[in-house]
Amino acid sequence: MTRPRKHSLTLSGHRTSVSLEDEFWIAFREIAAARGQPINALAAEIDAARGVDMGLASAIRLFVLRDYRARLGLR
Repeated sequence: MTRPRKHSLTLSGHRTSVSLEDEFWIAFREIAAARGQPINALAAEIDAARGVDMGLASAIRLFVLRDYRARLGLR
């Protein structure tokens, strides 16, 4: 696995960045594409749903993991 790298996003008209490993970033982009959703729109959904105690990068990683597990039929 690679070291986290900064990736730019736009949430609610504001530029921000998240530090994610390339593998998570690629999977995140693939999930957005499979849903027919722009990556910024999906990031905004995740951002709105995350708690105040969790960073956006962690929320994206968990989202990717949950999507992967759902595809495998796991809880």
